[in-house]
Amino acid sequence: MLEEEPRLNAFGGEFITSDAWVLVYRDRRRRWLVRPKDTPKLHTHLGILDVSNIVGKEYGITATTTLGDELTILRPTIEDLVMKLARKTQVIYPKDLGLIALKLGVHAGSRVVETGTGSGATTALMAYLVQPSGMVYTYDINPEFQEVAKKNIERLGLSDFVTFKVGDAKSGFAESGMDAGILDVGDPWEVVESMRKSLKSSAPMAAVTPTTNQAEKLVAKMKEEGFVNVETMEILLRHLEARVGMTRPSNIMVGHTAYLTFGRTTVGPRQSS
Repeated sequence: MLEEEPRLNAFGGEFITSDAWVLVYRDRRRRWLVRPKDTPKLHTHLGILDVSNIVGKEYGITATTTLGDELTILRPTIEDLVMKLARKTQVIYPKDLGLIALKLGVHAGSRVVETGTGSGATTALMAYLVQPSGMVYTYDINPEFQEVAKKNIERLGLSDFVTFKVGDAKSGFAESGMDAGILDVGDPWEVVESMRKSLKSSAPMAAVTPTTNQAEKLVAKMKEEGFVNVETMEILLRHLEARVGMTRPSNIMVGHTAYLTFGRTTVGPRQSS
C-alpha cells in the first residue's frame, strides 16, 4: 500500500519549511500566522522572534523572543488559516462553518456549488474538504470580492479545487448534479430554484441569513420548491475560563452571527393540489 502523500505545503508537512504557514502561539488572543520566507523576523510587543531559525524543525517546539518570552510554534489548522484571510466582507464564523460542513456531508471528491464568494472563507473550507478530487464552483456578482478570494485561496494552496465565476446565480448555475450547495447572499429565496436545479436529488443545501425575516422568506421558498428536512437554527458559543477552583464563563461571548437554514432536495417542486 502506498504511503499517503503529505498535506498541502500551506498546512505544513512533517517539518517546518520556509514556505509553509506556521502559527506562532502565546495564548488564545495573542497569535500570529506567518511564513518564514515572508517574515524571517517577527516583531511583536513580546520581542522579536527569529522565524527563519525554526525552518527544518518540528511543529510544537518552543521558541524564545529577544525579550525572553516563550512562544509555541504550531502547525495551523484550516480554522487558523481561514480566520486570518484578507477580508472585503464579513466571513462566516468557525462555529457556523463546522455545522455547515457536517450538515452538507462534504468530503474528498464532492462537487459543491456556492453563491456569495465574499472573501472566500467558506470556499476555502469546502476546497480543503473536497481535495484531492473534488471541486467547488463559487459565484459572486462582485468581481472585486472574487479577486480578494482568489488571492486568499491561492495563499492556501487550494486553487486547484476552486472554479471562480462572476455572475448572478439568480439566472441559474452552469453546473448540474452537484453534491451540495451553499447560499450566502442577501436574498437567498431568489436563488433557491436555481440551486434546486443544480443539485442532485436528495442533496443537502445550506443558507446563511443575518435576520429572521430573511430566514422566513427563504424557508417558505424552499418548501415551495420541494425541499424537505428544512430546519433553521443559530449557534451560540461561550468560552469558559477554566482554572482550578475558580472556573467561570468568559466575559466575552460570540453570540448571534447568523441564522443557518438547511434542507434536502427532492425530484422537483411540489405540485399545487
